[in-house]
Amino acid sequence: MVDVMDGTTTQTAGPGLRERKKLATKQALAVAAMQLAKERGLENVRVEDITDAVNVSRRTFTNYFSSKEEAIASLNADRAARAAEALRERPAGEPLADALAEVFAAQYETAAQAGRERMEPIGLLASSPALRGEYLKTLVQAEEPLAKVIAERTGADPQGDLYPHVLAAAVMAAVRAATGHWMATGGASSLPDLIRQAVRQVSGAARGR
Repeated sequence: MVDVMDGTTTQTAGPGLRERKKLATKQALAVAAMQLAKERGLENVRVEDITDAVNVSRRTFTNYFSSKEEAIASLNADRAARAAEALRERPAGEPLADALAEVFAAQYETAAQAGRERMEPIGLLASSPALRGEYLKTLVQAEEPLAKVIAERTGADPQGDLYPHVLAAAVMAAVRAATGHWMATGGASSLPDLIRQAVRQVSGAARGR
């Protein structure tokens, strides 16, 4: 059982602590959903199974997620959401194509180094028909913040210039394609290396820094 305090019991905590507990509960629910899906198969997992594993109420679950699929996909959403901030932190003089390739490859390096068990959730998201829609949604949601940082690095107008948005969409599609190729080949290659290669292919002609 994942030992996380129910989000409904934190009303007396200060704002900072309350938000941290909410985030911890949300993360625990997502991880429990993924673990149960791996063990039993997604179709055999109920929301009640997830909430029992985390020791929270069903109401707490619905405060964060509308379905078990959304809960699992949120793990990828968190990864995708961090991409824009990671790009902003890359050296200012680094070529944009290099920065993008390293940002997205780095997101999968830790999992790859930890072994196949840590890579299995990525494969589940990319291959499960029931999860694919939620997985694609997380990639699309990551495009706008990524486009904003691309605009910052290139001096483009994030409102009037199409370029940052096209590149952001292309990069997210490259990540999806690399993940799909990795799955199709049975994980024979390094996923971080495939992502690095794919992102470079679509961003190699990137202008500016």
